[in-house]
Amino acid sequence: MATPAMQAVNTPRKKMTKQLTGKRDDTPLHSAARAGKLAVLKDIILGTDETELHELLAKQNQDGETPLYIAAEYGYVDVVREMIQYYDLVDAGIKARNGFDALHIAAKQGDLDVLKILMEGHPELSMTVDPSNTTALHTAAIQGHTEIVKFLLEAGSSLATIARSNGKTALHSAARNGHLEVVKALLEKEPGVATRTDKKGQTALHMAVKGQKIEVVEELIKADPSLINMLDSKGNTALHIATRKGRAQIVKLLLEQKENVTSAVNRCGETAVDTAEKTGNHEVQAILLEHGVQSARTIKPPQGTTATTARELKQTVSDIKHEVHHQLEHTRQTRKRVQGIAKRINKMHAEGLNNAINSTTVVAVLIATVAFAAIFTVPGQFVDDPNNIPPGMSLGEANIAPQAPFIIFFVFDSIALFISLAVVVVQTSVVVIESKAKKQMMAVINKLMWLACVLISVAFLALSFVVVGKEEKWLAIGVTIIGTTIMATTLGTMCYWVIRHRIEASNLRNIRKSSLQSKSKSFSVSAFSDSELLNSEYYKKMYAI
Repeated sequence: MATPAMQAVNTPRKKMTKQLTGKRDDTPLHSAARAGKLAVLKDIILGTDETELHELLAKQNQDGETPLYIAAEYGYVDVVREMIQYYDLVDAGIKARNGFDALHIAAKQGDLDVLKILMEGHPELSMTVDPSNTTALHTAAIQGHTEIVKFLLEAGSSLATIARSNGKTALHSAARNGHLEVVKALLEKEPGVATRTDKKGQTALHMAVKGQKIEVVEELIKADPSLINMLDSKGNTALHIATRKGRAQIVKLLLEQKENVTSAVNRCGETAVDTAEKTGNHEVQAILLEHGVQSARTIKPPQGTTATTARELKQTVSDIKHEVHHQLEHTRQTRKRVQGIAKRINKMHAEGLNNAINSTTVVAVLIATVAFAAIFTVPGQFVDDPNNIPPGMSLGEANIAPQAPFIIFFVFDSIALFISLAVVVVQTSVVVIESKAKKQMMAVINKLMWLACVLISVAFLALSFVVVGKEEKWLAIGVTIIGTTIMATTLGTMCYWVIRHRIEASNLRNIRKSSLQSKSKSFSVSAFSDSELLNSEYYKKMYAI
Protein backbone atom coordinates (compact mmCIF):
# COMPACT_ATOMS: atom_id res chain seq x y z
CA MET A 1 0.00 0.00 0.00
CA ALA A 2 1.37 3.42 -0.94
CA THR A 3 2.38 5.68 1.89
CA PRO A 4 0.95 9.24 2.10
CA ALA A 5 4.34 10.61 1.13
CA MET A 6 4.42 8.50 -2.01
CA GLN A 7 0.88 9.52 -2.87
CA ALA A 8 1.90 13.16 -2.57
CA VAL A 9 4.74 12.60 -5.00
CA ASN A 10 2.61 10.81 -7.56
CA THR A 11 -0.30 13.25 -7.44
CA PRO A 12 0.25 16.38 -9.50
CA ARG A 13 -1.09 19.64 -8.10
CA LYS A 14 -1.85 20.88 -11.59
CA LYS A 15 -4.42 19.24 -13.85
CA MET A 16 -2.47 17.32 -16.51
CA THR A 17 -3.51 17.35 -20.14
CA LYS A 18 -3.01 14.46 -22.57
CA GLN A 19 0.62 14.19 -23.66
CA LEU A 20 1.00 13.86 -27.42
CA THR A 21 4.40 12.68 -28.63
CA GLY A 22 6.48 15.61 -29.86
CA LYS A 23 3.71 18.15 -29.35
CA ARG A 24 5.63 20.09 -26.70
CA ASP A 25 9.04 19.07 -28.02
CA ASP A 26 9.61 17.37 -24.65
CA THR A 27 12.72 15.32 -23.96
CA PRO A 28 12.43 12.06 -21.95
CA LEU A 29 13.50 14.08 -18.90
CA HIS A 30 10.63 16.54 -19.48
CA SER A 31 8.17 13.66 -19.74
CA ALA A 32 9.46 11.99 -16.57
CA ALA A 33 9.23 15.30 -14.69
CA ARG A 34 5.71 15.96 -16.01
CA ALA A 35 4.52 12.52 -14.92
CA GLY A 36 6.33 12.69 -11.57
CA LYS A 37 8.21 9.43 -12.25
CA LEU A 38 11.13 9.77 -9.86
CA ALA A 39 12.67 6.36 -10.62
CA VAL A 40 12.64 6.97 -14.37
CA LEU A 41 14.12 10.44 -13.86
CA LYS A 42 16.97 9.02 -11.73
CA ASP A 43 17.74 6.39 -14.38
CA ILE A 44 17.97 9.07 -17.08
CA ILE A 45 20.25 11.28 -14.97
CA LEU A 46 22.57 8.45 -13.88
CA GLY A 47 22.75 7.07 -17.41
CA THR A 48 23.87 10.37 -18.96
CA ASP A 49 27.44 11.69 -18.93
CA GLU A 50 28.20 15.09 -17.38
CA THR A 51 28.34 17.15 -20.57
CA GLU A 52 25.15 15.69 -22.07
CA LEU A 53 23.38 15.94 -18.70
CA HIS A 54 24.08 19.68 -18.51
CA GLU A 55 22.52 20.14 -21.96
CA LEU A 56 19.58 17.88 -21.08
CA LEU A 57 18.81 19.76 -17.85
CA ALA A 58 18.92 23.15 -19.63
CA LYS A 59 16.87 21.93 -22.63
CA GLN A 60 13.65 23.90 -23.16
CA ASN A 61 10.51 22.63 -24.88
CA GLN A 62 8.20 24.65 -27.15
CA ASP A 63 6.88 26.59 -24.15
CA GLY A 64 10.42 27.37 -22.98
CA GLU A 65 10.05 25.06 -19.97
CA THR A 66 12.98 23.14 -18.48
CA PRO A 67 12.42 19.79 -16.70
CA LEU A 68 12.94 21.58 -13.36
CA TYR A 69 10.27 24.16 -14.26
CA ILE A 70 7.77 21.40 -15.10
CA ALA A 71 8.46 19.51 -11.86
CA ALA A 72 7.99 22.73 -9.87
CA GLU A 73 4.82 23.62 -11.78
CA TYR A 74 3.22 20.26 -11.07
CA GLY A 75 4.34 20.34 -7.45
CA TYR A 76 6.40 17.14 -7.40
CA VAL A 77 8.43 17.76 -4.23
CA ASP A 78 10.70 14.69 -4.42
CA VAL A 79 11.34 15.19 -8.13
CA VAL A 80 12.37 18.81 -7.54
CA ARG A 81 14.57 17.74 -4.61
CA GLU A 82 16.37 15.22 -6.81
CA MET A 83 16.79 17.51 -9.81
CA ILE A 84 17.98 20.67 -8.05
CA GLN A 85 21.18 18.84 -7.06
CA TYR A 86 22.29 18.81 -10.70
CA TYR A 87 21.31 22.40 -11.59
CA ASP A 88 23.63 25.37 -11.30
CA LEU A 89 22.21 28.82 -10.58
CA VAL A 90 22.09 29.90 -14.22
CA ASP A 91 20.21 26.82 -15.47
CA ALA A 92 17.86 26.81 -12.46
CA GLY A 93 16.91 30.40 -13.36
CA ILE A 94 16.07 29.70 -17.02
CA LYS A 95 12.74 31.33 -17.84
CA ALA A 96 9.86 29.83 -19.78
CA ARG A 97 8.06 31.80 -22.49
CA ASN A 98 5.71 33.20 -19.84
CA GLY A 99 8.70 34.90 -18.18
CA PHE A 100 8.64 32.68 -15.08
CA ASP A 101 11.42 30.42 -13.83
CA ALA A 102 10.93 27.43 -11.51
CA LEU A 103 10.89 29.58 -8.34
CA HIS A 104 8.36 32.06 -9.78
CA ILE A 105 5.92 29.33 -10.81
CA ALA A 106 6.18 27.72 -7.37
CA ALA A 107 5.54 31.12 -5.75
CA LYS A 108 2.58 31.81 -8.04
CA GLN A 109 0.96 28.50 -7.16
CA GLY A 110 1.65 28.86 -3.45
CA ASP A 111 3.77 25.71 -3.30
CA LEU A 112 5.87 26.36 -0.18
CA ASP A 113 7.48 22.89 -0.09
CA VAL A 114 8.83 23.19 -3.64
CA LEU A 115 9.90 26.78 -3.06
CA LYS A 116 11.86 25.83 0.08
CA ILE A 117 13.75 23.11 -1.81
CA LEU A 118 14.65 25.49 -4.63
CA MET A 119 15.82 28.12 -2.16
CA GLU A 120 17.92 25.57 -0.27
CA GLY A 121 19.63 24.66 -3.53
CA HIS A 122 20.13 28.22 -4.76
CA PRO A 123 19.12 31.05 -2.36
CA GLU A 124 20.03 33.59 -5.08
CA LEU A 125 16.93 32.54 -7.05
CA SER A 126 14.86 34.85 -4.85
CA MET A 127 16.46 37.80 -6.71
CA THR A 128 15.48 36.64 -10.20
CA VAL A 129 12.88 38.73 -12.04
CA ASP A 130 10.58 38.28 -15.02
CA PRO A 131 10.60 40.65 -18.04
CA SER A 132 8.53 43.21 -16.09
CA ASN A 133 11.04 43.10 -13.18
CA THR A 134 8.64 41.13 -10.98
CA THR A 135 10.27 39.08 -8.21
CA ALA A 136 8.91 35.79 -6.84
CA LEU A 137 7.92 37.71 -3.70
CA HIS A 138 5.85 40.10 -5.80
CA THR A 139 4.21 37.19 -7.63
CA ALA A 140 3.27 35.53 -4.33
CA ALA A 141 1.96 38.85 -2.95
CA ILE A 142 -0.33 39.30 -5.96
CA GLN A 143 -1.80 35.84 -5.40
CA GLY A 144 -2.13 36.35 -1.63
CA HIS A 145 0.15 33.45 -0.62
CA THR A 146 1.02 34.69 2.86
CA GLU A 147 3.30 31.80 3.88
CA ILE A 148 5.35 32.17 0.70
CA VAL A 149 5.68 35.92 1.30
CA LYS A 150 6.81 35.42 4.89
CA PHE A 151 9.35 32.78 3.89
CA LEU A 152 10.87 34.96 1.17
CA LEU A 153 10.97 37.98 3.48
CA GLU A 154 12.93 35.90 5.99
CA ALA A 155 15.39 35.08 3.21
CA GLY A 156 15.82 38.77 2.41
CA SER A 157 13.55 41.61 3.56
CA SER A 158 15.04 43.91 0.89
CA LEU A 159 12.98 41.99 -1.69
CA ALA A 160 10.00 44.09 -0.57
CA THR A 161 11.71 47.22 -1.89
CA ILE A 162 12.18 45.95 -5.44
CA ALA A 163 9.62 47.51 -7.76
CA ARG A 164 8.23 46.33 -11.09
CA SER A 165 8.84 48.26 -14.29
CA ASN A 166 5.76 50.37 -13.54
CA GLY A 167 7.19 51.31 -10.14
CA LYS A 168 4.76 49.19 -8.10
CA THR A 169 6.14 47.24 -5.14
CA ALA A 170 4.74 44.00 -3.72
CA LEU A 171 2.88 46.16 -1.15
CA HIS A 172 1.08 48.05 -3.95
CA SER A 173 -0.17 44.81 -5.50
CA ALA A 174 -1.12 43.16 -2.21
CA ALA A 175 -3.03 46.28 -1.16
CA ARG A 176 -4.86 46.51 -4.50
CA ASN A 177 -5.94 42.88 -4.28
CA GLY A 178 -7.01 43.16 -0.65
CA HIS A 179 -4.59 40.62 0.83
CA LEU A 180 -4.51 41.83 4.44
CA GLU A 181 -2.09 39.26 5.90
CA VAL A 182 0.37 39.84 3.08
CA VAL A 183 0.19 43.60 3.69
CA LYS A 184 0.86 43.05 7.40
CA ALA A 185 3.85 40.81 6.67
CA LEU A 186 5.38 43.33 4.25
CA LEU A 187 4.91 46.28 6.59
CA GLU A 188 6.35 44.33 9.52
CA LYS A 189 9.60 43.62 7.63
CA GLU A 190 9.89 46.88 5.64
CA PRO A 191 7.76 49.67 7.18
CA GLY A 192 9.40 52.27 4.94
CA VAL A 193 7.94 50.73 1.80
CA ALA A 194 4.55 52.20 2.72
CA THR A 195 5.53 55.61 1.33
CA ARG A 196 6.98 54.25 -1.93
CA THR A 197 5.21 55.58 -5.02
CA ASP A 198 4.80 54.05 -8.47
CA LYS A 199 5.25 55.84 -11.79
CA LYS A 200 1.84 57.45 -11.34
CA GLY A 201 2.93 58.80 -7.98
CA GLN A 202 0.50 56.52 -6.12
CA THR A 203 1.24 54.86 -2.77
CA ALA A 204 -0.07 51.53 -1.52
CA LEU A 205 -2.92 53.47 0.16
CA HIS A 206 -4.00 54.89 -3.21
CA MET A 207 -4.15 51.27 -4.44
CA ALA A 208 -5.96 49.97 -1.34
CA VAL A 209 -8.82 52.49 -1.55
CA LYS A 210 -9.56 51.27 -5.08
CA GLY A 211 -10.54 47.91 -3.59
CA GLN A 212 -13.17 47.02 -1.03
CA LYS A 213 -11.09 45.71 1.87
CA ILE A 214 -11.43 48.41 4.52
CA GLU A 215 -9.13 46.42 6.85
CA VAL A 216 -6.23 46.87 4.41
CA VAL A 217 -6.83 50.64 4.37
CA GLU A 218 -6.85 50.71 8.19
CA GLU A 219 -3.58 48.76 8.34
CA LEU A 220 -1.82 51.15 5.96
CA ILE A 221 -3.05 54.25 7.83
CA LYS A 222 -1.89 52.70 11.10
CA ALA A 223 1.56 52.11 9.58
CA ASP A 224 1.94 55.72 8.41
CA PRO A 225 -0.90 58.26 8.88
CA SER A 226 0.84 60.74 6.56
CA LEU A 227 -0.17 58.52 3.61
CA ILE A 228 -3.67 60.03 3.75
CA ASN A 229 -2.53 63.37 2.34
CA MET A 230 0.09 62.16 -0.14
CA LEU A 231 -0.64 63.24 -3.71
CA ASP A 232 -0.24 61.23 -6.88
CA SER A 233 1.02 62.74 -10.13
CA LYS A 234 -2.45 64.17 -10.81
CA GLY A 235 -2.71 65.74 -7.38
CA ASN A 236 -5.20 63.16 -6.05
CA THR A 237 -5.23 62.10 -2.41
CA ALA A 238 -6.55 58.72 -1.29
CA LEU A 239 -9.88 60.48 -0.59
CA HIS A 240 -10.13 61.58 -4.24
CA ILE A 241 -9.48 58.01 -5.46
CA ALA A 242 -11.95 56.41 -3.02
CA THR A 243 -14.57 58.97 -4.02
CA ARG A 244 -14.10 58.30 -7.74
CA LYS A 245 -14.40 54.53 -7.15
CA GLY A 246 -17.53 55.03 -5.03
CA ARG A 247 -16.16 53.29 -1.90
CA ALA A 248 -18.52 54.82 0.67
CA GLN A 249 -17.23 52.94 3.74
CA ILE A 250 -13.62 53.74 2.91
CA VAL A 251 -14.50 57.41 2.37
CA LYS A 252 -16.05 57.46 5.87
CA LEU A 253 -12.92 55.88 7.33
CA LEU A 254 -10.65 58.46 5.68
CA LEU A 255 -12.81 61.36 6.83
CA GLU A 256 -12.64 60.11 10.42
CA GLN A 257 -8.86 60.47 10.45
CA LYS A 258 -7.74 63.71 12.10
CA GLU A 259 -4.73 63.96 9.77
CA ASN A 260 -6.94 64.13 6.69
CA VAL A 261 -6.88 67.43 4.78
CA THR A 262 -10.32 67.59 3.17
CA SER A 263 -9.59 70.81 1.26
CA ALA A 264 -6.99 69.23 -1.04
CA VAL A 265 -7.49 70.27 -4.67
CA ASN A 266 -6.14 68.09 -7.49
CA ARG A 267 -4.75 69.30 -10.81
CA CYS A 268 -8.20 69.28 -12.32
CA GLY A 269 -9.17 71.88 -9.73
CA GLU A 270 -11.42 69.49 -7.79
CA THR A 271 -11.85 68.61 -4.15
CA ALA A 272 -13.28 65.19 -3.25
CA VAL A 273 -16.84 66.55 -3.22
CA ASP A 274 -16.33 67.95 -6.76
CA THR A 275 -15.18 64.49 -7.89
CA ALA A 276 -18.29 62.88 -6.34
CA GLU A 277 -20.52 65.42 -8.09
CA LYS A 278 -18.71 64.82 -11.39
CA THR A 279 -19.12 61.03 -11.19
CA GLY A 280 -22.73 61.29 -10.09
CA ASN A 281 -22.21 59.34 -6.86
CA HIS A 282 -24.76 61.05 -4.60
CA GLU A 283 -24.23 58.71 -1.61
CA VAL A 284 -20.55 59.54 -1.36
CA GLN A 285 -21.26 63.21 -2.06
CA ALA A 286 -23.67 63.31 0.87
CA ILE A 287 -21.10 61.71 3.19
CA LEU A 288 -18.48 64.28 2.14
CA LEU A 289 -20.83 67.23 2.65
CA GLU A 290 -21.87 65.82 6.02
CA HIS A 291 -18.21 65.95 7.11
CA GLY A 292 -17.82 69.52 5.89
CA VAL A 293 -15.87 68.91 2.70
CA GLN A 294 -16.26 71.97 0.50
CA SER A 295 -16.20 72.42 -3.22
CA ALA A 296 -13.13 74.02 -4.76
CA ARG A 297 -15.43 76.82 -5.97
CA THR A 298 -16.22 77.90 -2.42
CA ILE A 299 -12.71 77.59 -0.98
CA LYS A 300 -10.91 80.92 -0.88
CA PRO A 301 -7.64 80.94 -2.76
CA PRO A 302 -4.71 81.02 -0.27
CA GLN A 303 -3.00 84.32 0.39
CA GLY A 304 0.45 82.79 -0.15
CA THR A 305 1.62 79.83 -2.10
CA THR A 306 4.69 79.06 -0.01
CA ALA A 307 3.21 76.01 1.75
CA THR A 308 1.83 74.59 -1.50
CA THR A 309 5.10 75.16 -3.32
CA ALA A 310 7.06 73.49 -0.53
CA ARG A 311 4.73 70.48 -0.57
CA GLU A 312 4.97 70.16 -4.33
CA LEU A 313 8.77 70.46 -4.18
CA LYS A 314 8.93 67.77 -1.51
CA GLN A 315 6.75 65.50 -3.63
CA THR A 316 8.93 66.12 -6.69
CA VAL A 317 12.10 65.30 -4.76
CA SER A 318 10.45 62.13 -3.46
CA ASP A 319 9.46 61.11 -7.00
CA ILE A 320 12.99 61.69 -8.30
CA LYS A 321 14.45 59.71 -5.40
CA HIS A 322 12.24 56.71 -6.04
CA GLU A 323 12.84 56.88 -9.80
CA VAL A 324 16.62 56.88 -9.28
CA HIS A 325 16.30 53.97 -6.85
CA HIS A 326 14.24 52.05 -9.40
CA GLN A 327 16.77 52.71 -12.16
CA LEU A 328 19.68 51.60 -9.98
CA GLU A 329 17.85 48.45 -8.95
CA HIS A 330 16.95 47.65 -12.55
CA THR A 331 20.56 48.21 -13.63
CA ARG A 332 21.81 45.92 -10.88
CA GLN A 333 19.45 43.18 -12.01
CA THR A 334 20.54 43.67 -15.63
CA ARG A 335 24.20 43.44 -14.62
CA LYS A 336 23.52 40.22 -12.72
CA ARG A 337 21.76 38.68 -15.72
CA VAL A 338 24.65 39.66 -18.00
CA GLN A 339 27.13 38.06 -15.61
CA GLY A 340 25.01 34.91 -15.55
CA ILE A 341 25.02 34.73 -19.35
CA ALA A 342 28.78 35.33 -19.39
CA LYS A 343 29.22 32.44 -16.96
CA ARG A 344 27.29 30.09 -19.22
CA ILE A 345 29.21 31.16 -22.33
CA ASN A 346 32.51 30.78 -20.44
CA LYS A 347 31.45 27.25 -19.60
CA MET A 348 30.72 26.58 -23.27
CA HIS A 349 34.19 27.90 -24.20
CA ALA A 350 35.81 25.64 -21.60
CA GLU A 351 33.96 22.64 -23.00
CA GLY A 352 35.01 23.58 -26.54
CA LEU A 353 38.64 23.90 -25.44
CA ASN A 354 38.51 20.51 -23.71
CA ASN A 355 37.05 18.94 -26.86
CA ALA A 356 39.86 20.48 -28.94
CA ILE A 357 42.48 19.09 -26.54
CA ASN A 358 40.94 15.61 -26.66
CA SER A 359 40.78 15.74 -30.47
CA THR A 360 44.45 16.82 -30.66
CA THR A 361 45.46 13.85 -28.50
CA VAL A 362 43.60 11.43 -30.79
CA VAL A 363 45.17 12.98 -33.93
CA ALA A 364 48.67 12.88 -32.37
CA VAL A 365 48.26 9.17 -31.60
CA LEU A 366 46.99 8.55 -35.14
CA ILE A 367 49.94 10.37 -36.79
CA ALA A 368 52.42 8.56 -34.54
CA THR A 369 50.85 5.21 -35.46
CA VAL A 370 50.92 5.95 -39.20
CA ALA A 371 54.48 7.29 -39.09
CA PHE A 372 55.71 4.27 -37.12
CA ALA A 373 54.02 1.77 -39.44
CA ALA A 374 55.13 3.55 -42.63
CA ILE A 375 58.84 2.98 -42.01
CA PHE A 376 58.32 -0.80 -42.02
CA THR A 377 56.01 -0.95 -45.05
CA VAL A 378 58.05 0.92 -47.65
CA PRO A 379 57.62 -0.13 -51.30
CA GLY A 380 60.21 -2.63 -52.63
CA GLN A 381 60.39 -4.40 -49.25
CA PHE A 382 63.68 -5.22 -47.52
CA VAL A 383 66.73 -7.47 -47.95
CA ASP A 384 65.45 -10.53 -46.11
CA ASP A 385 67.33 -13.49 -47.68
CA PRO A 386 70.64 -14.19 -45.90
CA ASN A 387 71.78 -16.25 -48.86
CA ASN A 388 71.08 -13.53 -51.43
CA ILE A 389 72.37 -10.17 -50.19
CA PRO A 390 73.06 -7.66 -53.02
CA PRO A 391 76.51 -6.01 -53.06
CA GLY A 392 76.76 -2.90 -50.88
CA MET A 393 73.59 -3.75 -48.85
CA SER A 394 72.99 -5.46 -45.52
CA LEU A 395 70.34 -7.83 -44.20
CA GLY A 396 67.09 -5.96 -43.29
CA GLU A 397 67.98 -2.88 -45.34
CA ALA A 398 65.24 -1.36 -47.52
CA ASN A 399 65.76 -2.02 -51.20
CA ILE A 400 65.15 1.66 -51.98
CA ALA A 401 67.32 2.96 -49.14
CA PRO A 402 70.00 4.53 -51.39
CA GLN A 403 67.43 6.67 -53.24
CA ALA A 404 67.01 10.36 -52.39
CA PRO A 405 63.17 10.16 -52.05
CA PHE A 406 63.55 7.44 -49.39
CA ILE A 407 66.06 9.53 -47.43
CA ILE A 408 63.64 12.50 -47.48
CA PHE A 409 60.79 10.18 -46.44
CA PHE A 410 62.82 8.64 -43.61
CA VAL A 411 63.92 11.99 -42.13
CA PHE A 412 60.52 13.74 -42.31
CA ASP A 413 58.56 10.66 -41.21
CA SER A 414 60.82 10.22 -38.17
CA ILE A 415 60.49 13.86 -37.10
CA ALA A 416 56.67 13.66 -37.46
CA LEU A 417 56.68 10.48 -35.34
CA PHE A 418 58.65 12.02 -32.46
CA ILE A 419 56.70 15.31 -32.52
CA SER A 420 53.44 13.37 -32.26
CA LEU A 421 54.80 11.21 -29.44
CA ALA A 422 55.94 14.35 -27.58
CA VAL A 423 52.42 15.80 -27.88
CA VAL A 424 50.90 12.55 -26.58
CA VAL A 425 53.25 12.55 -23.57
CA VAL A 426 52.41 16.17 -22.72
CA GLN A 427 48.67 15.67 -23.15
CA THR A 428 48.57 12.57 -20.97
CA SER A 429 50.91 13.90 -18.26
CA VAL A 430 50.12 17.59 -17.77
CA VAL A 431 46.91 18.71 -16.03
CA VAL A 432 46.07 22.39 -16.59
CA ILE A 433 43.28 23.97 -14.53
CA GLU A 434 43.42 27.69 -15.33
CA SER A 435 41.73 28.57 -18.62
CA LYS A 436 44.38 31.01 -19.85
CA ALA A 437 47.22 28.53 -19.25
CA LYS A 438 45.20 25.82 -20.99
CA LYS A 439 44.80 28.05 -24.05
CA GLN A 440 48.53 28.81 -24.10
CA MET A 441 49.42 25.12 -23.93
CA MET A 442 46.87 24.32 -26.64
CA ALA A 443 48.34 27.05 -28.88
CA VAL A 444 51.82 25.49 -28.68
CA ILE A 445 50.52 21.95 -29.20
CA ASN A 446 48.46 23.08 -32.19
CA LYS A 447 51.53 24.50 -33.90
CA LEU A 448 53.44 21.25 -33.27
CA MET A 449 50.58 19.28 -34.82
CA TRP A 450 50.58 21.58 -37.83
CA LEU A 451 54.30 20.84 -38.24
CA ALA A 452 53.72 17.09 -37.84
CA CYS A 453 51.00 17.21 -40.54
CA VAL A 454 53.33 19.08 -42.91
CA LEU A 455 56.17 16.60 -42.28
CA ILE A 456 54.01 13.52 -42.78
CA SER A 457 52.67 15.09 -45.99
CA VAL A 458 56.21 15.70 -47.30
CA ALA A 459 57.16 12.12 -46.40
CA PHE A 460 54.15 10.81 -48.31
CA LEU A 461 54.90 12.94 -51.39
CA ALA A 462 58.57 11.92 -51.40
CA LEU A 463 57.70 8.24 -51.35
CA SER A 464 55.08 8.73 -54.07
CA PHE A 465 57.91 9.42 -56.58
CA VAL A 466 59.24 5.92 -55.91
CA VAL A 467 55.85 4.21 -56.02
CA VAL A 468 54.68 5.57 -59.42
CA GLY A 469 58.00 4.86 -61.17
CA LYS A 470 59.97 6.99 -63.61
CA GLU A 471 57.55 6.63 -66.52
CA GLU A 472 54.58 7.84 -64.44
CA LYS A 473 56.48 10.53 -62.64
CA TRP A 474 53.91 13.12 -63.74
CA LEU A 475 51.38 11.54 -61.36
CA ALA A 476 53.64 12.20 -58.38
CA ILE A 477 54.24 15.78 -59.56
CA GLY A 478 50.46 16.34 -59.90
CA VAL A 479 49.75 14.94 -56.43
CA THR A 480 52.54 17.12 -55.03
CA ILE A 481 51.02 20.27 -56.56
CA ILE A 482 47.50 19.42 -55.35
CA GLY A 483 48.65 18.41 -51.86
CA THR A 484 50.87 21.46 -51.47
CA THR A 485 48.00 23.74 -52.54
CA ILE A 486 45.56 22.18 -50.07
CA MET A 487 47.99 22.23 -47.13
CA ALA A 488 49.20 25.77 -47.90
CA THR A 489 45.61 27.05 -48.17
CA THR A 490 44.55 25.31 -44.95
CA LEU A 491 47.53 26.44 -42.89
CA GLY A 492 47.38 29.93 -44.38
CA THR A 493 43.72 30.25 -43.41
CA MET A 494 44.42 28.98 -39.90
CA CYS A 495 47.28 31.46 -39.52
CA TYR A 496 44.92 34.25 -40.60
CA TRP A 497 42.36 33.23 -37.93
CA VAL A 498 45.02 32.98 -35.24
CA ILE A 499 46.43 36.43 -36.05
CA ARG A 500 42.96 37.95 -36.29
CA HIS A 501 41.95 36.48 -32.92
CA ARG A 502 45.08 37.83 -31.26
CA ILE A 503 44.56 41.29 -32.72
CA GLU A 504 40.94 41.34 -31.49
CA ALA A 505 42.02 40.11 -28.05
CA SER A 506 44.66 42.84 -27.89
CA ASN A 507 42.14 45.54 -28.89
CA LEU A 508 39.70 44.25 -26.30
CA ARG A 509 42.33 44.43 -23.56
CA ASN A 510 43.05 48.03 -24.54
CA ILE A 511 39.34 48.89 -24.41
CA ARG A 512 39.00 47.26 -21.00
CA LYS A 513 42.06 49.11 -19.72
CA SER A 514 40.59 52.41 -20.94
CA SER A 515 37.27 51.62 -19.22
CA LEU A 516 39.01 50.95 -15.92
CA GLN A 517 40.83 54.26 -16.17
CA SER A 518 37.64 56.16 -16.97
CA LYS A 519 36.48 58.68 -14.40
CA SER A 520 32.82 57.63 -14.70
CA LYS A 521 31.80 55.25 -11.92
CA SER A 522 28.06 55.02 -12.63
CA PHE A 523 26.28 51.67 -12.47
CA SER A 524 24.74 52.15 -15.88
CA VAL A 525 28.11 52.60 -17.54
CA SER A 526 29.42 49.50 -15.79
CA ALA A 527 26.49 47.45 -16.94
CA PHE A 528 26.93 48.69 -20.52
CA SER A 529 30.60 47.79 -20.43
CA ASP A 530 29.81 44.27 -19.28
CA SER A 531 27.27 43.88 -22.04
CA GLU A 532 29.75 45.21 -24.61
CA LEU A 533 32.45 42.81 -23.42
CA LEU A 534 29.95 39.96 -23.49
CA ASN A 535 29.09 40.63 -27.12
CA SER A 536 32.68 41.17 -28.27
CA GLU A 537 34.77 38.78 -26.20
CA TYR A 538 32.64 35.81 -25.31
CA TYR A 539 29.99 35.49 -27.93
CA LYS A 540 32.09 34.03 -30.76
CA LYS A 541 30.91 31.11 -32.81
CA MET A 542 34.48 30.22 -33.83
CA TYR A 543 38.06 31.28 -33.17
CA ALA A 544 41.55 29.79 -33.54
CA ILE A 545 44.35 29.63 -30.97
